[in-house]
Amino acid sequence: MAEKLSDRGVKALPSPASGNRIVYDTEVKGFGVRVTASGAKAFVLNYRIAGRERRYTIGSFPDWNTATAREEAKNLKKRVDRDEDPQAERDARRAAPNVAELVRQFKEDYLPRKRPSTVQQYTLLLDNIVTPRLGSRKVEDVRHSDIDAIHRELSKRTPTQANRVVAVLSKLFNWAVKHELRPDNPARGIERNGENKRARYLSPQEIAFLLDTLTCHPEQASANAIRLLMLTGSRRTEVLAATWSMFDLNAGVWVKPSAHTKQKKEHRAPLSAPTLALLTAMKTEADRKAAKDPESASDFLFPSPKGEGPQAELKHSWASLTRRATIAMWAAAPDTAPGRVVAELLAAGQREAAAKGHDLATPPMPTYAEVVKLAAAQKVKLPPGLTDVRVHDLRHTFASILVSAGASLPLIGALLGHTQAATTQRYAHLFDDPLRAAAERVGAIVGGASGGPGAEVISLKRGA
Repeated sequence: MAEKLSDRGVKALPSPASGNRIVYDTEVKGFGVRVTASGAKAFVLNYRIAGRERRYTIGSFPDWNTATAREEAKNLKKRVDRDEDPQAERDARRAAPNVAELVRQFKEDYLPRKRPSTVQQYTLLLDNIVTPRLGSRKVEDVRHSDIDAIHRELSKRTPTQANRVVAVLSKLFNWAVKHELRPDNPARGIERNGENKRARYLSPQEIAFLLDTLTCHPEQASANAIRLLMLTGSRRTEVLAATWSMFDLNAGVWVKPSAHTKQKKEHRAPLSAPTLALLTAMKTEADRKAAKDPESASDFLFPSPKGEGPQAELKHSWASLTRRATIAMWAAAPDTAPGRVVAELLAAGQREAAAKGHDLATPPMPTYAEVVKLAAAQKVKLPPGLTDVRVHDLRHTFASILVSAGASLPLIGALLGHTQAATTQRYAHLFDDPLRAAAERVGAIVGGASGGPGAEVISLKRGA
């Protein structure tokens, strides 16, 4: 059935008893309107390409009027004349993955090859930020401006996290380009927020308080992990994932396999006498427990409480440890404002114990929350103490101790497992004091030779 289609005529078309029927236009070949039994009407175009009959749905009536649909049909026929297949392109677009599907494939295929900490960080950002904002978008439709808008939004609250999200998106879309899901990376060229590389170094006094607190820490497995971090300067993930098979206690060497190191290369780390003593004691205790309960045996130095893999994190133990060490450090300085707050709480605890008939020579230390509460009531501003120290700062402290001992940057890099000199270069400023001392020595010699005022006179005789 064919007639010159018009809005009035299309509106008047009756519905078939069942299925659908198409009324074709007499002006544009293949253009028509499909009417279903339910009364729905849509403009279509039939065309042939590569010997195949195809039908393309232009749009529904009355959302599309007849004149506009006819012009669209003419444009589609021009594309067919250029050997383009509009319906095939539409099918391909519908089948193209959206960002949520891309994230799922990325997590399944790419992330398993990464370190556990990287997997955790990427998964958190992908699930909580990327997918909620871009998940329904087709991968090919995401633009540079979309990524930039997310970065600007996050930068108002969490500028560092905003940078991390862009880094994850860049990895995600690089992976999409590699798998030919789009031709370019829309995350490339986003201007990142400035970041101050923070490095906190523990003083000898802080190290002493930290070690003292470790002796009475309720979780000695976590305490030993922290001791090993302090003694070796290793990364947290390397220590927690360590197995006894990696250690040669007789030779005093820890061989970290490439799968466990950030640089993806095997790293042989020599072990100091205190480190060997710690590991020997830990191995003896582990063997004793395994003999008593064979099911508890594990090759991991720090097995998880459930016995499935290694211990996952130190966050809670570390927070408790640094707070307890901070209170102890303040208590040791009663002439300071924080020390006076702690002393007042200790005195109150002793009075309370005496009232109950208990004679406490050494009253228990107050909790960090109690100190913070009393300090707030007295309007005393508390310094961070050790609460601003991160687990990773133990690695920085290890490097700073090496510097003070006169170790060179290449040696420090070798001990820390750096593959690039630029990574170790961050510790170069720690050499200021040793360099100044050396410069002062030269100044004393040269000044002495020239008879400068207040100089140390040192002979510079030829051949001396």
